[in-house]
Amino acid sequence: MRATAINHVSIPAVDVEELCRFYQDVLGLERIPAPNFGFPVAWLKVGALQLHLYQVAERPPHSNQHLGLEVDDFEGMFRRLKEQGVLEQGRFGGLFVLASGQVQLYFRDPEDNLVEIDHPDVATLDLDVFEGAIQQLGDMFPQDGENLQARLFLAPDRAGAPA
Repeated sequence: MRATAINHVSIPAVDVEELCRFYQDVLGLERIPAPNFGFPVAWLKVGALQLHLYQVAERPPHSNQHLGLEVDDFEGMFRRLKEQGVLEQGRFGGLFVLASGQVQLYFRDPEDNLVEIDHPDVATLDLDVFEGAIQQLGDMFPQDGENLQARLFLAPDRAGAPA
């Protein structure tokens, strides 16, 4: 037996409703019905998967734990996140291009959860949109043979599941 897919990711929120509105307004996620667990939760549809928000009494410590999402308009999402003032400023500030040409962009939601937006090919982007924010990961950190093989987007195997 083996796991075959990720069904959902859960992230904490002091204010579930505020965070839910953020994900609806900024990322265009759709709220879907959620069961009553005896404390506030919200479930959001992300393609065929789900993002679950659950209430906590206090915000967890600042962390690099994150979820990675794909969007239908990477350049538009960069602009929106920049306008919202939520682009990550720390270690994960900017856009990172892997040796594969795949791109990572990070932001923090209102509850300080780190979120990654991924794009499959830097060559398809208008680099002027990003105002010099794009960085080659290999220019920042040495990449060995295995690192150079890293892929965010995996090719499906013969059964249609990611390889």
